[in-house]
Amino acid sequence: MFRGSVRAGRARSPTASRPTKAYSNSPCREYLRRRGIRHSIPEKNDSQAARLRKGSRGGRPPGFDAERYKKRNTIERAINRLKQSRAVATRYDMRGYVFLGTATTAALLIWLRS
Repeated sequence: MFRGSVRAGRARSPTASRPTKAYSNSPCREYLRRRGIRHSIPEKNDSQAARLRKGSRGGRPPGFDAERYKKRNTIERAINRLKQSRAVATRYDMRGYVFLGTATTAALLIWLRS
């Protein structure tokens, strides 16, 4: 039997996703749609050009919320700033609470320097 932080049962499905352009293909979009997961994936330029070449047969453009994508960029930049701290990037800490303290210290240093 597992003990500690491992939970029994099924993990909950996410309600929203913010993947990059690499996941803008039809199968990925269909999978997310089937699972009921909202997404904000920008369309690739070549995919957009191919869709426009087809004219009315190309279908409508996939939904894209620019504001949600901006929030994704903000979070990604914050994580990259945290990873500039060697202890956070390499994660030598074995215990979760020690790593949380390390990450909190790195966040405080970033906040104090800005």
